Amino acid sequence: MLDDIVSATRARVGALDAGALRSAVADAGARPTRSLETGLAEPGLSVIAEVKRRSPSRGELAAGIDPAGQARAYEAGGAAAISVLTEPDFFAGSLQDLAAVRASVDIPVLRKDFMVSSAQIWESALGGADVILLIVAILGDDELSGLLAEASSAGLDALVEVHTREEAERALAAGARIVGVNNRDLTTFEVDLAAAEKLAPVVAAAPHRIAESGIFSAADAGRMAEAGYDGVLVGEALVRAADPAKLVAELRGSR
Repeated sequence: MLDDIVSATRARVGALDAGALRSAVADAGARPTRSLETGLAEPGLSVIAEVKRRSPSRGELAAGIDPAGQARAYEAGGAAAISVLTEPDFFAGSLQDLAAVRASVDIPVLRKDFMVSSAQIWESALGGADVILLIVAILGDDELSGLLAEASSAGLDALVEVHTREEAERALAAGARIVGVNNRDLTTFEVDLAAAEKLAPVVAAAPHRIAESGIFSAADAGRMAEAGYDGVLVGEALVRAADPAKLVAELRGSR
């Protein structure tokens, strides 16, 4: 599945012109910076709350979701940032969802997609992202370092996602400041909170550490906080919650 997603992504972004997108960002002028690092430094457990319509492993989650309204609820509950799935073929996401969220909240917005080219970095900046996701499993060392540098040049923070010890070590060697440990194995899509617990000592050297996937309750979030994580990224539980603002507040209060 991961190979299929990455292949589809490479085909989709192949026509993007990094130079033209970089020029478009420059022409658009300076915009307010929303730093995820600043938000993660606040007391308590930070919550990156996700706007997500579907996933390959779980199917439809919230096909008719109102991204802007959902994001406002997350912000009201105290979320540190909003993550927006923009991958269209497997997650039914879009840059339109990203733009709608960016215009609706005052906290950082993460573009969650499968980044494989510098053009996507500038596309993200132009589309309103404050943060981009880099998945170590799909990038070589040179690609990872290059995309981290490109993100910095574009004024974007980068959440660097890992699942194994080797990936975590590669992320740290590349200079990642925000490391996310995905409890979901992207090759099997199986989820186990023990993955983040196991890697906690390895990623402790990163300035900021996020646990991703498999977090559905305050107890789950507390378990990640106990393991040493500064924040959690939560999607499915929040898009299915009757009161997402309340759940965000409960997750934050778990530390």
